Formats: sequence, C-alpha cells, structure tokens
Amino acid sequence: REKDDKYKTWMPKFLVAKEDKDQRKSSDCAERKIFKVKKSNAEKTKKIEKEEKFFRDTFMYDKEIKVINTATAECSVPSKRRVDLPLTAGEQLDVIDVTEGSAVICRNSEGRYGYVLVEHLNFR
Repeated sequence: REKDDKYKTWMPKFLVAKEDKDQRKSSDCAERKIFKVKKSNAEKTKKIEKEEKFFRDTFMYDKEIKVINTATAECSVPSKRRVDLPLTAGEQLDVIDVTEGSAVICRNSEGRYGYVLVEHLNFR
C-alpha cells in the first residue's frame, strides 16, 4: 500500500510539472519576441537621437522640438544640400518650425530634419 500511495501522489505532480514546463516554453518564446522588438527599437532610437543632434548642431536650434502641424509631400524633390530634406510624393512630414521666407523645418518618418519649401507641401 505504501508504494501505491507514493506512486499515486507522485504521478499527478509529474504531469502537472510537465504541463507547467510546456507553459514556460511558450512564455519564453513570447519573451524572446519582445526582446527582439526592443533591440530594433533601441537601434531606431539611437539613429533618431543622432539625427536630432545633427539637426541641433547644423541649424543651431535651441528650442524644444514640437510638432506644429503635419503635411503631405505633393511631389518628389531631391535635396541639393544637406540641410534640405529630400521628399517623396505622398510622404508624411511633421512641421517643426516656420522660418523666414517660403521654407519650413520638417521631420520625416525616418527622423531626418531639413528645410522644405511650402510649395511642395499639402497641409490638411
């Protein structure tokens, strides 16, 4: 009887432990996916910070970066200088600041900043 009792109590524990082990495996896979996303976000954040630093140095921009408006590029325009932002038709841009003349400072989806002529933008 002692052996049968030990066996009966041991068997359910074994089955429960195996089920828990399967659940742990599935949760480990989920965690791994989360970590992969975080790595790509970290790389993206680094790139955005680098672009922002370049923007602040080049444009001597000390103000806080706030999005004033959003605009869509009407046509594709290559950049002639590093301070000009290259555009592709239909691209969404964040307008950061208005300058003197017909240009505004914009940021594209990649995090690059530059001057864009108002003529090339369609405001909503």
